[in-house]
Amino acid sequence: MQVYSREKAADHSAANAIAGAVETSLERSCAGQDRIVVAPELAGIERIEARFRGKGFEPHRHDTYALGVTMAGIQTFRYRGEARFSPPGNVIVLHPDEVHDGGAATDDGLTYRMMYIPPERFLPATAARGRTLPFVASPVVDDPRLAGLLLEAIGSLDETIEPLKFDELVGEIASALLDHAGAPQARAGRLARPEVLRACDFLRENLCRQVSAGDLEAVTGLDRFALARQFRQLLGTSPHRYLVMRRLERAKGLISAGESIAEAAFASGFADQAHLNRHFKKALGMTPGRFAALSAA
Repeated sequence: MQVYSREKAADHSAANAIAGAVETSLERSCAGQDRIVVAPELAGIERIEARFRGKGFEPHRHDTYALGVTMAGIQTFRYRGEARFSPPGNVIVLHPDEVHDGGAATDDGLTYRMMYIPPERFLPATAARGRTLPFVASPVVDDPRLAGLLLEAIGSLDETIEPLKFDELVGEIASALLDHAGAPQARAGRLARPEVLRACDFLRENLCRQVSAGDLEAVTGLDRFALARQFRQLLGTSPHRYLVMRRLERAKGLISAGESIAEAAFASGFADQAHLNRHFKKALGMTPGRFAALSAA
């Protein structure tokens, strides 16, 4: 019997998700005109999807980290004096204040997604590992897990992301960059069982409102990155995932009791019925409608 570690399983899952997203973007890139889609600002972080042929933009630089995933075509750019190339599924890591240009390397054109993260958003995560801001030597990285994190954080561009989930993703992205920069892993230290249990109680009591990482910091006395690590060590999951699963438990109970799916979604803290549908199917392998029919039977 072959046994996979949690990290390998996560990499495999991320690779499958990226493959599906890349295939979809490849289909879109074969038709339509050049364009840039800019998502609504999210906590000071810009998110875009760009599609174009030929030269995309002239040399310039940002005061943020520019992190993205090549979705279709071959992405090319000059960075730190060299021509770089990124095929679909690869991650782009551009550091603040580094001059670069960009374009499609072939006539097939290019589609990519990118997010621009102010360096100060990474400081708490890097401080937790005793490091300064990460510098990743290669601007093109083959890392399915990091690509999956970025695509999840960038999202579908027209949907909002819960603050707690987004803070967790930023922390995981920072940790992945530190790994690529060769930073040592943080020492495990003591297990904070009382603090994690207080966080669990708080999440269960606040299913129907937006919970932020700041809320959990106030309840536990741990910073958000330490709490996320402790959650994974003790419960094998993240605070946001724990919150979603408790919401699903409530929704299942309400649906079993005869409530409509829309009412169950509202009463369980989901934004709407579609939001419940996505999480329900992903976690339980069936739609709420099918679950309702089976419960009634």
